[in-house]
Amino acid sequence: MAARHDSGHAHDDTIARGGGHAHEHGLDAAGARDFSRAFLLGIVFNTLFVAVEAFYGWRVDSLALLADAGHNLSDVAGLAVAWGGARAAGMRPTARHTYGWKRASILAAFANAVLLLVAMGSLAWEAIGRLSSPQPVQGTTVMVVAGIGIVVNLGTALLFAGGRKGDLNVRGAFLHMAGDALVSAGVVVSGGLAVAFAWNWLDPVTSLAIALVIVLGTWGLFRQSLHLLFDGVPEGIELHAVRRELEDLPGVERVHDLHVWATGTTETALTAHLVMPGGHPDDRFFEAAARQLEKRFGIGHATLQVVSEPVMASCDAPGRAAAATGVVPSREPQPGRHHR
Repeated sequence: MAARHDSGHAHDDTIARGGGHAHEHGLDAAGARDFSRAFLLGIVFNTLFVAVEAFYGWRVDSLALLADAGHNLSDVAGLAVAWGGARAAGMRPTARHTYGWKRASILAAFANAVLLLVAMGSLAWEAIGRLSSPQPVQGTTVMVVAGIGIVVNLGTALLFAGGRKGDLNVRGAFLHMAGDALVSAGVVVSGGLAVAFAWNWLDPVTSLAIALVIVLGTWGLFRQSLHLLFDGVPEGIELHAVRRELEDLPGVERVHDLHVWATGTTETALTAHLVMPGGHPDDRFFEAAARQLEKRFGIGHATLQVVSEPVMASCDAPGRAAAATGVVPSREPQPGRHHR
């Protein structure tokens, strides 16, 4: 067995016999930006608003305001969980946790979705109970407080807008805050109609409608985060396309034991056996393969093993290897990125 690892410049003359390991690391768990400040500001402003909204909701006996305050409180907890997940995901790997704690960001996204679904379930339950005996609502106070909520929640959502597409954890925080802004807007509308037409029943009906909209919007986050927790292929990556890309590499006859999974909300890993009866490739083969995988699919950590014939493994799992492995040069570490 011959193994080697470069930092990206010097090339050793010793080539791995039979296999290769290509490292092309993606962005850190925080992505290209650090959202710690956004999380902190979101937690502080929303905690203050929860206190204000709960006080006035109790004072004017508005279910919509009290429910929105409870929802905002769950969002504060959700932001704290998401922030904790992002911080944990940035911790360096150890001998006991060789991938680090990157999966904490996936767990945080899942917890965020669960918190939001539970909060909306509680809101719907209270609204159904209130429908049987609608209570008079001081619409003007409700409108003013909820209007402040729109500003706070929308402003907080904008803090996370830049990372909502690249990081599932940040997306969860964004959806939480955007959903809160929608809740507050619905409360403003119901308060205005209560003032104009004395429609007291509109307060719980609005709460039910908002709960339904948010549940529909949150279901995708719940489903996707649960999928990643069980090592599902990340959204946007087609396994057959990855297989075809590898089989198109020069000298590759076919691909076995192909596995793709997320190590965190911003990083994807791959392992595969490449059946190459004709010989043993050099470093340039593995470097080109790693570049292609990252460019086309965003797979930043690829482990490729070359075998002369298919390795029989139970359930197509990468367990028993029939060839020696080696390590191929990786890119130079970039600032703010941890390398395994």
